[in-house]
Amino acid sequence: MNGRDLVRSIKAVGSAGAGQRLLTVRAAWRRRRIDAVGLPVRGAERARVPGPLLSAEPSPGGGVVRFTRSELRITVTAGGAVFWGWDGAGPEPSYALAGGAPEPDLRAVLEPDKDGAWRVVAERMTVVVSRLGAVEVRTPGGVILRRELPPRWWESAGGGGARWMQRSEVAADARFFGLGGRASGPRLRDGTYRLWNTGPGHAFGPGDDPLYLTMPVQMVVADAATHLVFHDSSWDGSVTLREGEEGAGSGHDRAGASDLRMDGGPLRCWVMVGTPARVLQNWASLTGAAALPPSWALGHHHVRRRSGSEQEVRRIVSGYHEHGLPLDAVHLGADHFEAHRTFTADQDRFPKLPVLAEELRRDRIRLVSVVEPAVRAEPGIPVYDVGAAEDVFVRDSAGEVVRGVVRSGEAVYPDFTRARTRRWWGGLYEERLSQGFAGFWHDLDEPVSLAAFGEATLPRSARHDLEGRGGDHREAHNVYALAMARAAYEGLGELAPEERPFLVSRAGWAGTQRYGGVWLGEAAPGWPGLRASLSLVLGLGLCGVPYSGPDTGGVDEDPSPELYLRWVQLGAYLPFFRTHAGPRPGHGEPWEFGAEVLAHARVALVGRRRLLPYFMTLAHLARRTGAPYVRPLWWGVPEDRALRDCEDAFLLGDCLLVAPVLDSGTERRAVRLPRGRWYDMTTERVYEGPAQVLVDAPLSRIPVLVRAGAVLPVRGDDGSLELEVWAPAHGRTGGGLVVTDSGEGREEPEIERYVTRRQGARVVVEREGEDGPVEPSLPVRVRGLGPRP
Repeated sequence: MNGRDLVRSIKAVGSAGAGQRLLTVRAAWRRRRIDAVGLPVRGAERARVPGPLLSAEPSPGGGVVRFTRSELRITVTAGGAVFWGWDGAGPEPSYALAGGAPEPDLRAVLEPDKDGAWRVVAERMTVVVSRLGAVEVRTPGGVILRRELPPRWWESAGGGGARWMQRSEVAADARFFGLGGRASGPRLRDGTYRLWNTGPGHAFGPGDDPLYLTMPVQMVVADAATHLVFHDSSWDGSVTLREGEEGAGSGHDRAGASDLRMDGGPLRCWVMVGTPARVLQNWASLTGAAALPPSWALGHHHVRRRSGSEQEVRRIVSGYHEHGLPLDAVHLGADHFEAHRTFTADQDRFPKLPVLAEELRRDRIRLVSVVEPAVRAEPGIPVYDVGAAEDVFVRDSAGEVVRGVVRSGEAVYPDFTRARTRRWWGGLYEERLSQGFAGFWHDLDEPVSLAAFGEATLPRSARHDLEGRGGDHREAHNVYALAMARAAYEGLGELAPEERPFLVSRAGWAGTQRYGGVWLGEAAPGWPGLRASLSLVLGLGLCGVPYSGPDTGGVDEDPSPELYLRWVQLGAYLPFFRTHAGPRPGHGEPWEFGAEVLAHARVALVGRRRLLPYFMTLAHLARRTGAPYVRPLWWGVPEDRALRDCEDAFLLGDCLLVAPVLDSGTERRAVRLPRGRWYDMTTERVYEGPAQVLVDAPLSRIPVLVRAGAVLPVRGDDGSLELEVWAPAHGRTGGGLVVTDSGEGREEPEIERYVTRRQGARVVVEREGEDGPVEPSLPVRVRGLGPRP
């Protein structure tokens, strides 16, 4: 137990009831005692650096560079990524990689460079290793994108693993993005960012760090090129960033800097260089394709802080129907379980769950159940009894099962880093499926003991299997939620092989997109929480997690009508769209905020349903290319510095630019446009970029602009698929991609490509066929041909 955990425990004591306070204090001191015995005593430490270069051994795809105190293994993969590992570390074992390490590019080879250095030339970069162990990543033209100085290790005199630091320099004009979900992002300013998944202990806002999903993934955007760097260690650590500064006149540039400090694990690194799209495509090929959500998961979800009962669920659904509001899923929280933290529904409040689920399904509404990793430690609870018999729970260094604290008492935690535990846990979802649930959301999977307090639950010395390697919680903590999501995803794949699993997790790590999406946890209900939610979605997308979204409306307090509406209007354009109602019945549904808010919210929800075919297309593109649904404005032009600094608007795919209202009282707002012609989706007014323009943002809507020439697949008034084409400028062409998908099974349909061009006063739309352009098979509606307002 470290100081941070102790502070959280003290805060919890001051907030909980008497019984909960006692359990919390006992658990905190128990963790401290366990760690005092189970963690190695570091004692005196000695520092180590690689030392001078001694020799190099080339091999197909790279080679090994030997120094007096370490060696560096470097490999270029067939996909264009470059790996290097110090102290002989290889790319495996790794929780981030999908299907093992990729094959090396046999054309690349380690060769001598000037001044006694060595280099490896890849297709999109050259990596140079200096005589003292600095590693430079250069463009093919020789521009330095990143310079990693010789690393430093601190080794305990008593033995055990070493902690280490890697200091890096980037271009003076570079900007940092990524590191998982960061409320202060998406652009990461100067500061220190911790790499440790945790709950903040309260609803989060821009000042809270770390949050539920961290990962050592940086996307660095500079004039010369964009690069992504991933240091593959799941141990606790921190990254200190400092943006560079370009010299004025004859002044010298000051390089940007990144200092990475890790408490353990191998020092190994992956680097990808290119455009943002190319970089994320390489990243997806390395860490795995994003899971494809079912079509209903791209619609509107609703959750109440406390589920109440079957009658409460029916009341909510009836309210949506009566007010003409689209609804695709209802989520039930932990209070629908019997005695909490089990897979058994509360029969008193939910006596006929299968009947309720079937009734909702007939209305095309799915039920989604929360699942938490904690298993209440009470004999007689089937999950606990079977789990204890199967020996699947985490134990301490003395061999005793570790107990944490949940709302209803003490609990134990499965070790998801063991394959047989994942198989056992995955089979438990059969009970949920039999009750009619169609999807699942994982909560408290960082893991933490108490949702309200963010209390750490497992001692750092707790033992984990780690796929047979063995280790402790210091290494397993950040990948715990990832392994839990894998257990659920693989279990659902066996239990319902014909259906796409729906799974969103609060925590995760690099590669979590393979198993589902991410819900952003408990955002603060104020305007800062709204802004932080957008930051997290953008940041996660740049780390390879394309499907994510907040609890729209925030938690803990009732938002103002204006804030609630602005949050709904933003959420309608985010991948995972879930409105959140507070714990009191009759508070938090759209009709509770007045007739004006209800009318405008209806427009946003109907607009989301209309765009479902476009969201499905984006889902398929994310799976095949790694491109996120939500993209920063600089996505296609990272060299545009003005766009690089814009954080209050985003691109939804290639076609839409969304400019949400993030401040109270706003009725007009400035929007910075990328190059090209853009249409206001509502008024069809034309804007020309690049420019900063003022656009109307009345309470009824937020500004949404469409790129000229875009082909948008949308739902028509009768529910059928049609193409909405926006006229290209004279002398220009346009186009778009469309995936026609029923959205339920595991099939992956073909992507249709459309091209648009201006022919006099007409717009011609053609689909690319095998033998040339053909007429579209879908109805086409052209917009943007009318006179400019």
